[in-house]
Amino acid sequence: MKTTILSIVMSLFTVLIFAQDKNKKMTFDVNGKCGMCKERIEEAALNVKGVKYASWDIPTHQLAVIMDERKTDPMKIKTALVAVGHDTKELKATEEAYESVHPCCRYREDNSDDGADH
Repeated sequence: MKTTILSIVMSLFTVLIFAQDKNKKMTFDVNGKCGMCKERIEEAALNVKGVKYASWDIPTHQLAVIMDERKTDPMKIKTALVAVGHDTKELKATEEAYESVHPCCRYREDNSDDGADH
C-alpha cells in the first residue's frame, strides 16, 4: 500500500515538474515608435499560437513574451512581427509590410520615441 501511494505521489510530482517547463519567458528587440506600434506589435505576437503574454516597451523597444515552447518558437513570433511591418534584429519587414504601417509609425528614417505624441 505504501509503495502504491508513493508511486502515485512521485508520478504526480513528475507531471507537475514537466508541466512547469512548457512556458518560457523571452525578450526581443522590435523596432517601432509609438502607442499604435505597441498595439500592433503586441497583437501580432499574441496571434501566434502558443504565445500567452506579450508586452512591448516603447523606450527600450523590448518585446517581452511568455510562450509555450511546445506550440511555438521565437522565429515564428519574429515572422509575425515583420509581417505587420516591424523589424527585429534577425528579420527585416518587407517594404510592402513596412509601408502598410501608419506614416507616424515609420521608424527606419527617424527612430525617435513618439510614444508621448499619440
